[in-house]
Amino acid sequence: MDRILECSDLHKTFGERPAVRGVGFHIGLGETYGLLGPNGAGKTTSISMICGLLARDKGSVTVAGKPVDIDTVDAKQAIGFVPQDLAIYPDLTARENLVFFGRLYGMDKASLASRVAEVLEVIQLSERADDQTKEFSGGMKRRLNIGIGLLHKPQLLVLDEPTVGVDPQSRNAILSSVEHLSEEGMAVLYTTHYMEEAERLCDRVGIIDEGAIMAEGTRRELVRLVGQRDKVMLGAVGHLEPVASAMEPIEGVDSASVYDGGIEVIAESAAQLLPQLIGAAAAHDVAIRSVDISEPDLEAVFLHLTGKALRE
Repeated sequence: MDRILECSDLHKTFGERPAVRGVGFHIGLGETYGLLGPNGAGKTTSISMICGLLARDKGSVTVAGKPVDIDTVDAKQAIGFVPQDLAIYPDLTARENLVFFGRLYGMDKASLASRVAEVLEVIQLSERADDQTKEFSGGMKRRLNIGIGLLHKPQLLVLDEPTVGVDPQSRNAILSSVEHLSEEGMAVLYTTHYMEEAERLCDRVGIIDEGAIMAEGTRRELVRLVGQRDKVMLGAVGHLEPVASAMEPIEGVDSASVYDGGIEVIAESAAQLLPQLIGAAAAHDVAIRSVDISEPDLEAVFLHLTGKALRE
């Protein structure tokens, strides 16, 4: 996988308070990487250094093979940065905002008009393109904010908590847009403190707390790291003890035990084992009435690694 972003050993201290301590990771072409952590964990400071908006005390950053620093220009052209704070003009329409920022990017008039139309489609604002943005909902403004970051077709899109304070419908529209961008091959760096967003969008996740990345990997890799397992509750009728005994030797099953009304199975990748579990029940003439699979989530991983809940 071609690496669009590489950063290593990033440090930043404000006064005597260390805000970022040795953060480092990479993002490949078409990959969405999530920085997951509570408010104050160091997410915004990290991405500000990555985008060259904040001088770092130590460490290195390259984007599309070019070094990034606060004074560099070339590498920053490959970055689209979408901050938490809205960067739009309320008295301008959505189209006028995009044209204005497109000219700041140095885009020529001929290509800008068509690109603005493309971006309006991506952020689902084509029908409101000529309305003043002061009339927009919070979610619509957030989507326009993302559109501004997309105008110059960056290789790396950096999104800093883009769904904070938006309604559920707009939130889903934002997440769908990010999914589409990743499918189109754009590298995305996504910061959030919402576990469900990281699980939905991100190919890999870095769990960050108190300025340091505690662990990194896919959701399944992070779950394995802390020894979490899936739980399967099989509602069943019949003589259940022999069935539980037959399930335990199945490769990938940690334990199988009878509870009132069924069998509880603890296993890794439970969904893949389900046909074997049901087959074992059928072999003992036990009918499965219901199946409920509970997979461990990133909230449990965060709690295990830091000793606190994600939203604390």
